[in-house]
Amino acid sequence: MNSNLESANTDEQIQQLQAELETAIKHLEEASLFDKFNFQLPVLELAGLMLSLPNGLQKLYALAPRLDNAGLFEGSDWADPGSLLPRMVNNTLEQGTQPLVMLECLSELRLIAIVNGEHSHEGVSAEQARHFLTQVLALNLNRLFSVANEAQRIRLGDLGEGVQGLFQFLLAHIGFENILGSLIDEIWRILAQRPIQVDGIKVMVTQIAVTLAQGVGDIGEARLGSDRLISALFGPTQGCLDDPGLEAYHARLEAMDFATLQQEAYGFSRAMHDVGLVSDYHASYLRWLLHNDQSQLIADALGLSSTGLDVLRTYQSLIHTLIEEAIYPQTAQTVYGLAMLLERGILYSPPIAPGLWRQLNLPLSDQVKSMLLTAYGDAVTPRVRLLSGVIALLGQPLGVGQGNNPTCQAARAISMWSYNDPDYLLHLISQAIRFDNIQMNFEGQPIDSANLLTGLASNIPLDTDPVSIVLVPHLDRVYYAMGQACADRGEDPHRWINPEFHGWWVGREFLIAVDVATGNLTSDYADYLEQFYRSYHPLYNGNQPLIHPQPAGIAVTDSNAQFVGWHAITLLRVALDQKDVMRVYFYNPNNDSGQNWGDEVVVSTQGYGERFGEASLPFPELASRLYIYHDDPVQLHTEVALPIEELNLVRGMALKSWAANRQPLAV
Repeated sequence: MNSNLESANTDEQIQQLQAELETAIKHLEEASLFDKFNFQLPVLELAGLMLSLPNGLQKLYALAPRLDNAGLFEGSDWADPGSLLPRMVNNTLEQGTQPLVMLECLSELRLIAIVNGEHSHEGVSAEQARHFLTQVLALNLNRLFSVANEAQRIRLGDLGEGVQGLFQFLLAHIGFENILGSLIDEIWRILAQRPIQVDGIKVMVTQIAVTLAQGVGDIGEARLGSDRLISALFGPTQGCLDDPGLEAYHARLEAMDFATLQQEAYGFSRAMHDVGLVSDYHASYLRWLLHNDQSQLIADALGLSSTGLDVLRTYQSLIHTLIEEAIYPQTAQTVYGLAMLLERGILYSPPIAPGLWRQLNLPLSDQVKSMLLTAYGDAVTPRVRLLSGVIALLGQPLGVGQGNNPTCQAARAISMWSYNDPDYLLHLISQAIRFDNIQMNFEGQPIDSANLLTGLASNIPLDTDPVSIVLVPHLDRVYYAMGQACADRGEDPHRWINPEFHGWWVGREFLIAVDVATGNLTSDYADYLEQFYRSYHPLYNGNQPLIHPQPAGIAVTDSNAQFVGWHAITLLRVALDQKDVMRVYFYNPNNDSGQNWGDEVVVSTQGYGERFGEASLPFPELASRLYIYHDDPVQLHTEVALPIEELNLVRGMALKSWAANRQPLAV
């Protein structure tokens, strides 16, 4: 009943918006050439609202030729599409105002109409339009993976999902042919971070396989990379090399001897760990092993080391039950999460195995079932979907992404608990799915999420992993309530929230680089940087490693080093890389941690000693973007002389980027 009512309301909103947009377009059409400017903005505002609605993109595409003829682009850089530069599209989307972003989007739709022969514009042929859009796709590959970084999320706001949809729309009309090589490289870059959510990547690999099978496109040296991706999904072993289908594959398994079955296990594990993707055949093979008294091959199929093998033998009954209950072809990626869970050895922590047994037997509330069905459909039951998500999360603590949602705090907390306190995470999950509520304490007072209004996120985050879908709405409300409880204290509320929200291991000393009242750098910013070096840099803190992950805040900057907003990360460890450069390794809840923060500060995700899911920067570069961190007040700082020149460099990097307009109160 409620869903029908919501659908009716949406239809009514669309009809009303269409009527308003029609009126605005008529005014634009009737305006004189010199008066067009006054009627362009209302059209762009209404088009922005339309873009975020279901089927809004299709409606705007149908209107694109009319909008062009009406003079929407007159007086702007988009007036002459033949002179547009593909490399400028990303700049507009990252730095432009919302009206400029909408002009860019509508310009791309206009060009698609030209490609399809549904519109014409002097000076632009269909071939030229196609070439331009092909370059735009190749230069904005990250947007094809439904990945919005913090800069994009903050700048675009409600337009974010519409812009992501636009690039999928472009791809559907332009095709893969001319961007295959770049696309394959981008897929490998994303997979190197081992995200939990890989559905979008699997769709891309499938489309690449279809395109190459049709003999379209020349990808040159990228062919090897594409073959590895495609075989990992559709034919990782000799038994399924020709992608025969699951039923035919089962028949082949029945005819294999033990040695051949073992070769299948090796093939599956090798492909999974090499690529980071799991084939449906792999999940089906594991289930077949269980049902055909061949469970001794499970360790080989998971590619376990001596640690993982020992855990499997110790908790064999639990692992077999998890495979039986959670791993299906529809949840195949969970196989990788299970392998990593065993490799972490966390089952040796006494509460974890009982917590997973509890998870296996817990009923889901109607609300939790509804959310999971909305997000994932009914290919498997919500219970299976959530259990598979729990396994993946416990195996890949750094693979969690916040999706296109302003919930970096909640995503960071989920990751941190999985990394450092998994039994507490299982406790919260059990609360949420049984009672549609979680209870946390703030300064001795209980907070029940069920009694709270919405937090920072206006909608349920349906583009994340199953555990996040269940937990984030509760965590978001609790986090917001904690902020409200200390909003009148005159200081940044994270001083009190972070230890209460995340855990006892968060350092009780709180340091911030910004004066809350003015937004300027604090007068003791130099001391702030010095203490960060004495607390975290092994050469200046007595070589004390970072024992527990610590929440921190960064000032996000775009590729031009311009300030975008504040963002939550987790400091994980500090160590020398293979080139003897001291680096900070951290977790970023964005779905893709590899970002360009400007002024040659480019975050790395592989090649500098990063473990799967970690991001890293040289110590000075990370320090230059750090605005909040925690320290242990009882820690003894060494008296080793600090690198004054390096500290001055860090301060200069901050003043050139996010702090450019935040000069210290006193220098």
